[in-house]
Amino acid sequence: MRIGCFADGADRPHNRAMKTIRLRAGKERSLLRRHPWIFESAIARGTADAGETVRVESFDGAFLAWAAFSPVSKIRARAWSFDETQRIDAAFLEATCRRAVNARSRFDIQSDAMRLVHGESDGLPGLIVDRYGDTLVAQFLSSGAERWKAVLVNALLAATGLDKLYERSDASGRVREGLPEVSGWLRGEGPTDLILCEHDWKLGLSIASGHKTGFYLDQRDSRQKFAQTTRRLKFQRVLNCYCYTGGFTVAALSAGAAHVTSIDSSAPALAQAAANVALNGFDASRTTFLDADVNASLRQFDAQGQTFDAIVLDPPKFAPTVAHAERAARAYKDINRLAFKILAPGGVLFTYSCSGGISADLFHKIVASAGIDAGVDGYIVERMGGAPDHPMTVNFPEGEYLKGLQVMRKQA
Repeated sequence: MRIGCFADGADRPHNRAMKTIRLRAGKERSLLRRHPWIFESAIARGTADAGETVRVESFDGAFLAWAAFSPVSKIRARAWSFDETQRIDAAFLEATCRRAVNARSRFDIQSDAMRLVHGESDGLPGLIVDRYGDTLVAQFLSSGAERWKAVLVNALLAATGLDKLYERSDASGRVREGLPEVSGWLRGEGPTDLILCEHDWKLGLSIASGHKTGFYLDQRDSRQKFAQTTRRLKFQRVLNCYCYTGGFTVAALSAGAAHVTSIDSSAPALAQAAANVALNGFDASRTTFLDADVNASLRQFDAQGQTFDAIVLDPPKFAPTVAHAERAARAYKDINRLAFKILAPGGVLFTYSCSGGISADLFHKIVASAGIDAGVDGYIVERMGGAPDHPMTVNFPEGEYLKGLQVMRKQA
């Protein structure tokens, strides 16, 4: 398969023959800190084809990086390397894929499903790769990743020793890159309904129709922490909001919760959540699944005087960028305020934001403000983040998209 010029790894010109992008004066600071993004507004002159490797120079002509160009994205180029001697070719991408895959063997991952490539954090901008048992699922979300797709697929299969890779390049980020949404098998073929093993339970998913690549692997450690807290504090009444396919529901049941109420607005997700409860051998009578709006449900519980020993708030992305932060902050505050009002004294709230536009500090302030408005005080037991196979790096703090707080309501 050939996708774009040189995508099959054929001989290509040395980087010195590549096109050049010249930045505006003073716009080189982030690249000198090895941050991989170059925004449209930072570029003084220069252009290239979609995904083409360009030499990025400062205003005075000093080398800064080799980057993949994107003609339509606000992020106009994404850096592959900050080493002027580095050739951006198949060998470079193969080595980078190997390094990312090998790094996962050093993380404590209690599952047969994990993220193998986490985009910029692994030096592969716009590439997301998850492994579910013997199947890889990849998202090619940038022009650079798309141009090198065939090379990257071969490199990933070689690095893992697997022979099946399913593409889920149907995320909204493709549109911003000027790329069509596509999905389907790129190598091999097999079932798209899979079962992963995680900690002490099993979870079914669909790599063809599930969110992201099929599942939220980034919450793996939080699900275990929730189970441990439920078991230790002997919580009986649990509420799982935005439950998706029931990962936190299964975690709570495995830890001895008497009853878990799970809410989501997706009927297919709720059906999979119920199937996951059955898959792990739990009695369906210990669960209630509500196809409903979370805000409306929380208000109803409050009006009815219902309380819960433990509540999970894991909403979808309210603020994809900083520009959406103010409106998202109001939404986060509202659901957390309502959750605090129905959280029993001594109970624990596990609350999260997966919005890149909401920083960890801002999220903390939002939750604190929600508690004040609800008239509730609590202990911040722990700050939480994504599982280690979804890393944030020193040079790319934007990798910290998932933020969480464990808050214990003070007893009267």
